[in-house]
Amino acid sequence: MARSRTMNMTEGSPIRLLAVFALPLLIGNLFQQAYNIADSVIVGQFIGAGALAAVGATGSVTFLFFSVCNGISSGGGIVTAQYFGAQDHGKVKRAIANSAYIMFATTLTMGALAFALTPTVLRLMGTPADILPDAITYMRMSCVSVPLIGVYNYSASMLRALGDSRTPLIFLVVSCFLNVCMDLIFVRVFHLGVFGAALATMLAQMIAGIGCLVFALRTNPYFMLSREERAFDRQIAGHAVRLGLPLALQWSMIAISTTALQRVVNGFGTAAVAAFTATTRVEQLTQQPFGSLSMALSTYSGQNFGAKRLDRVRLGLRDSMLAMAAFSLAMLGIMQLLGGRIIAVFVSDPEVIALGGRAIRITSWFYVFLGTIYMTRGTLNGVGDAMFSFINGLIEMLCRIFLPMGMMLIPSVGVWAIWWTAGLTWAVSALFCVLRYLWWKRKHVQ
Repeated sequence: MARSRTMNMTEGSPIRLLAVFALPLLIGNLFQQAYNIADSVIVGQFIGAGALAAVGATGSVTFLFFSVCNGISSGGGIVTAQYFGAQDHGKVKRAIANSAYIMFATTLTMGALAFALTPTVLRLMGTPADILPDAITYMRMSCVSVPLIGVYNYSASMLRALGDSRTPLIFLVVSCFLNVCMDLIFVRVFHLGVFGAALATMLAQMIAGIGCLVFALRTNPYFMLSREERAFDRQIAGHAVRLGLPLALQWSMIAISTTALQRVVNGFGTAAVAAFTATTRVEQLTQQPFGSLSMALSTYSGQNFGAKRLDRVRLGLRDSMLAMAAFSLAMLGIMQLLGGRIIAVFVSDPEVIALGGRAIRITSWFYVFLGTIYMTRGTLNGVGDAMFSFINGLIEMLCRIFLPMGMMLIPSVGVWAIWWTAGLTWAVSALFCVLRYLWWKRKHVQ
């Protein structure tokens, strides 16, 4: 059924299956980060460091609202992958339908709530007064985009659960090119400022989401649903929510903690905010191989868990950890050598470049811990370990809230507490992720 648009990951070499599945995800994620970076470069170079700081000041807040939607979408994808692994085609279709109802209700609610709360939240975060108007504009445009992002995330999550990572890639790549072109037109030609940058991103996301969904409805038999298959199923919807809600809480707690950290960053002034924005963009790009392999592991683990092939789950994680460690060491070397030059791509202000260059050299020492989080998280999410998601989010939230408080008491640390907090948070969270996986392994894998 739909053989050309699905992949059965319960048979064959784990590393080969993961590589084949993860490659389109990686390409798509790199393109997505490319247009995020392009957005930052265009804003920073053509409008100024203040505008770049305004865009960066909204990142943690918008992530907070997006995280709920992403968690619910991931829960539906895990349920679908498990039914697909068990070859229960009827439940696969009902899972696709019921995930849509949950996802679209969530995105509409979160988008409206975020739009209404934007000015209040940004003021509570201590956003510098000189960038507050642009920050409000950019964030409100991002809030309007929440349902549009939800359409793409839903479509992509369902297709990936079925083993199709290529179709979402195609629409994402097209939207990336459109986003960069519209960015240049709206910002450099029409001089629309941060509003133009946000508008370009919103239109690109709309094209990706609607295009991916329409294509899936027309070409993938699993999306061609009868009236009975479209009916609301309380059991399947409940299963998706039980898996998705802890993921949403996990990402929400991480978002709350990054929002708290952003408040600390804001206290150091516009230059620090701009440097933090630039280093965050670089780290988001660096994380894409981790994120892609993590998403592949989630689908791989979900299908094998549904098929009761638990030893294959262990083998998949082992091979992924080896690949992750090699990549982390390579990126450490690059950041130590080229940190300042990389930051200079985003902004020309010497103070921001100096701050960002040293900062990225600090956090790069912790990349291996970040990769460990992604590998174990993808595996445990795939097997439906919902409690882990909550624990993981709680740990990251506590670290990002309390570590800066302690480090800022040390006179010599100062502004560098921002980036030491990020690295140490990854290290602590990675330790708990490994312990949780070992607990799951002892309980389930003989």
